[in-house]
Amino acid sequence: MRTAIVIGATGLVGRHLTEQLLRDRRFELVKIFVRRSTGINNAKLQEHVVDFDNLDGWKKLVTGDVLYSAMGTTLRQAGSKEAQYKTDYTYQYQVAKVAAANGVPEYVLVSAAGSSPDSSVFYSRIKGELERDVQKLPFETIHIIRPGMLAGEREKVRTGEQLGVGVLNIISLIPGLKKLRPIQGGEVARAMLNATFRHVVGIHSYTMGDVAKLAETGASVQKERVYS
Repeated sequence: MRTAIVIGATGLVGRHLTEQLLRDRRFELVKIFVRRSTGINNAKLQEHVVDFDNLDGWKKLVTGDVLYSAMGTTLRQAGSKEAQYKTDYTYQYQVAKVAAANGVPEYVLVSAAGSSPDSSVFYSRIKGELERDVQKLPFETIHIIRPGMLAGEREKVRTGEQLGVGVLNIISLIPGLKKLRPIQGGEVARAMLNATFRHVVGIHSYTMGDVAKLAETGASVQKERVYS
């Protein structure tokens, strides 16, 4: 039986992932590290409300079999580029570094399509930098999930994102452009969970099409090392 660790459990993907992990009999314990309580009451759940800036207050608790990293925010919600960078890069990298040092063997990261450390788009550059740097950590297995635009109910409405989802839903009806269809947060969560049970070692990344396929069937998809 396994122990899962989740950061970002109050977000769109993380919320679905936590629910799926709690229902999955292959996991006996689900540890979540959050800045505010989720309000979930489940015998399998171990909730840690932490200050991510206070590393010494929580680093010894990051132990288990697999770390799922699903943190994310927008520039508008964060209020500044510095605050967004802290959530989307600093906190996630710090937790990954601690997990690797504590002997957690597997890491699953939700990134984004188009991520690159050389991107001129700030959001894509943050995601790319995080992908690049976590791959240098001594995990046995790393899965990098790169979905397209996410769809689903959020606690905080993102108007621009809702408009984008609507446009892409229409565009995806055009023959050959189905892969641009927005993906539900629950589908991304299933892809993360299915990636774990591929039972492979090394570094693996999944494009938009791969993520949808992995969510549906858990079937084998092509692996690639993104950065050396």
